[in-house]
Amino acid sequence: MKTQEPPKNDIRERSGRKELIHDIIFFVVLIAALILVEKFIILNAKIPSESMQNTINIGDRVIGNRLAYINKDPDRYDIVIFRYPDEPEKMLIKRVIGLPGDTIDIRNGDVFINGSETPLTDSFCSVESSTLPGNLTYPVTVPEGCYFMMGDNRTNSKDSRYWDNTFLERDDILAEASLRYWPLDQIGFVNKNTEAYYQPPEAE
Repeated sequence: MKTQEPPKNDIRERSGRKELIHDIIFFVVLIAALILVEKFIILNAKIPSESMQNTINIGDRVIGNRLAYINKDPDRYDIVIFRYPDEPEKMLIKRVIGLPGDTIDIRNGDVFINGSETPLTDSFCSVESSTLPGNLTYPVTVPEGCYFMMGDNRTNSKDSRYWDNTFLERDDILAEASLRYWPLDQIGFVNKNTEAYYQPPEAE
């Protein structure tokens, strides 16, 4: 007995439905993957203020690496994205200046740590930028598990010098700022080698 073949129109219709289902599944998986990547691996940030000029400028778009500090702690001079201690629903981007246990002093426009008479390097700061003392009485000691943060545009940066909650807790650090991808003519890494900046304190 000869089997009757389905009409060609039916075959094409079934094939079209299968392709549509495959396309839908692909896009659902892709969107889920992008959401997971954004939540656990990278952080996409648009810079809203001039506090990190000229290292990072208003309107720049930066990718943060959420995995950077899984097996290590932030280093001095790292640029990090974090929850603002005074308003945790907001995110800020600043540079790590003081590490846990450091004693910070700001005198005559310079930052000193741990009693050293040699100021920290600030070659990354805006040319016109100076270090204002803010609302603090110095010296101040950074608590364990916390960091003292400053923007590179130090005359126009609301940072640890001005916060009500002076120090950034380790758990509030979300990512290390890694790659600037906008504007296109400035694509590149924003975190430089900290050894290029760091000068160990003079021996007393």
